[in-house]
Amino acid sequence: MPPETGHGRIGAAPRSVDVARLAGVSQKTVSRVFNDEPYVSDDVRRRVLHAAGQLGYRRNNAARALASGRTRSIGVVTLGTALYGPASLLMGVERIVRDTGYALRVVNTVEGDPAGLSGAVDSLLDQGVDGIVISEPIDEQRDGEDTSLRVDVPVLVIGAPPPVTAPTVLTAGDGADLMAHTATEHLLSLGHLTVHHLAGPQRWYAARYRLEGWRAALTAQGRTVPPVVTGDWSAASGYAAGRTLAADATVTAVFAANDDMAIGLIRALAEAGRRVPEDVSVVGFDDIPVAAYVTPPLTTVRQPFDAVAEEGLKRLVHAIENPAAASLPASGPPVDLVVRASTAPPPDEAAVPSN
Repeated sequence: MPPETGHGRIGAAPRSVDVARLAGVSQKTVSRVFNDEPYVSDDVRRRVLHAAGQLGYRRNNAARALASGRTRSIGVVTLGTALYGPASLLMGVERIVRDTGYALRVVNTVEGDPAGLSGAVDSLLDQGVDGIVISEPIDEQRDGEDTSLRVDVPVLVIGAPPPVTAPTVLTAGDGADLMAHTATEHLLSLGHLTVHHLAGPQRWYAARYRLEGWRAALTAQGRTVPPVVTGDWSAASGYAAGRTLAADATVTAVFAANDDMAIGLIRALAEAGRRVPEDVSVVGFDDIPVAAYVTPPLTTVRQPFDAVAEEGLKRLVHAIENPAAASLPASGPPVDLVVRASTAPPPDEAAVPSN
């Protein structure tokens, strides 16, 4: 026979009143526990959650949405790509959204589609989301074209200029220039006269910011700014650029805009007889899982994907649930330079003269 709930309803879904009866508390207390409200003791919270687990109780988010005017869902617009950075950031956003108790709606865009962002946002608004995360790393704007969007829910933009007008527009993950600046300064501090840059495709905001940080570091110390070599984020493009850089005997240090290109670069340098780091030092960006296990282990900048997602989503949820309140302040981005064996002082004849 099917199990009965505590009040005799056979086979019916348990309700909050059932949880309250089993836990020995009021229905209002059950609501407070599941809304994570204050002024509930740890003992009462444990009893309510234990009772809910026994009964298999889950909140009726549809009913709550009707009562509150919210769907308890957050939409995410992201580029459909397997590249490490965007994919890792999306994973971080997914984890944090689940922890907030909101449902997640994801719409992927396609590189090269200028209407992709607006279409994705419209799709999410049609689903009634309470807020939107835009993690769209590419500038698809055409010359003279206004691609700004107007939406009526709070928006969090990660790693790019805000392309929207909304009741609240928040930004996160905009410290790539500072991280690139730090990577370049590391190479200069080892004694290199200058640092070459293997850039990513300049339609990507991340590539632009990393190039700006590299250039700013060189300019601040009065160093020569070499011509930029550009790849497409792949190891193959890093290898092709490395063959060009290896032919220039003056190159002693390279900052690559991501780890995959740095790994391809190192392979090309090795084939050309240029040792890393004895002849050429290399720094990457991202700290992909394999970076610590290539030869030599790669010095790189670790991106704080989870920290960016956690802080950004916390601020977005606050804006959704407290529309009349001031936005939560943003903290400065952490900079985590992971120094491994791919960087060293330059050969003596190419070093900055000591005073």
